[in-house]
Amino acid sequence: MDSALSDPHNGSAESGGPANGTARPPSTPEGIALAYGSLLLMALLPIFFGALRSVRCARGKNASDMPETITSRDAARFPIIASCTLLGLYLFFKIFSQEYINLLLSMYFFVLGILALSHTISPFMNKFFPASFPNRQFQLLFTQGSGENKEEIVNYEFDTKDLVCLGLSSIVGVWYLLRKHWIANNLFGLAFSLNGVELLHLNNVSTGCILLGGLFIYDVFWVFGTNVMVTVAKSFEAPIKLVFPQDLLEKGLEADNFAMLGLGDIVIPGIFIALLLRFDISLKKNTHTYFYTSFAAYIFGLGLTIFIMHIFKHAQPALLYLVPACIGFPVLVALVKGEVTEMFSYEESNPKDPAAVTESKEATEASASKGLEKKEK
Repeated sequence: MDSALSDPHNGSAESGGPANGTARPPSTPEGIALAYGSLLLMALLPIFFGALRSVRCARGKNASDMPETITSRDAARFPIIASCTLLGLYLFFKIFSQEYINLLLSMYFFVLGILALSHTISPFMNKFFPASFPNRQFQLLFTQGSGENKEEIVNYEFDTKDLVCLGLSSIVGVWYLLRKHWIANNLFGLAFSLNGVELLHLNNVSTGCILLGGLFIYDVFWVFGTNVMVTVAKSFEAPIKLVFPQDLLEKGLEADNFAMLGLGDIVIPGIFIALLLRFDISLKKNTHTYFYTSFAAYIFGLGLTIFIMHIFKHAQPALLYLVPACIGFPVLVALVKGEVTEMFSYEESNPKDPAAVTESKEATEASASKGLEKKEK
């Protein structure tokens, strides 16, 4: 997981530009402000819209849109798995040819990026299709076994409109594959982030605190303790980060002096913010207090990260500032409102867990039977 915010201005080694020893001209204050502001805006978009879509996803019945629920055990393992993955990538880049590794990764993210971008733009594109558009339904179903032992491996439902979105996304994919242009990179990065916030659900606030706390330590160690994360971020030619050129005003779309923000700094706080939105809705008070508080906390934390990075001219572990803000602000509001117990007792079940589905059905049936008994009385 790439989770560092890098500031490659004034020709520093983090710029990812030519390695011919030629010093870059210093970035202008306007260019730096534009790059920072754009990164902040791009980070906010997938969190906001991903959180809204996560509510619909939690209520949906389509198997292809079912969220993946993260439990406390998953959260505790995640920093360890992420560390092993990061170190493995670092060793791969040190041992093997960077060119061939990035070629394989480009093909892998080419496919993933098209699927993610297609899923992202599908709700928006549906508004532009005329009512007379011939829309046919399709289902991709893979099963294992037979009879009572049959088990679904893949169950994906789509329609003709989705195929059109897939075709449009493929154009962006080819553009990224051939040019590695920063705009194509960002389109894929935004799609990955929005899908992550929408489809990855924390089962409760305690799990969110465990995940963010573990990745807080992970981020600080790999950025301040070693050069591993920054090295991987520079070497990894894949849309796992958002980038914006600081020399855009001088060079236009061919600019190449990039500031970057890892997708981990968007998705990890984003899924916690989305959880708080669903908690707000569960309170049935017609307010989104915790969502807006955590969203404002994210803006504050990322803004502080950018400020510190600009002052010290060094890549910063953004989660160092985002985690205390995103957890601290909502908990403080809960303390003031006397809703700490409600916040930490809020629980979401895994819709893919048969036991959870059974419990939900039993609860519904019990509720229905109580309603009938009241009517009979």
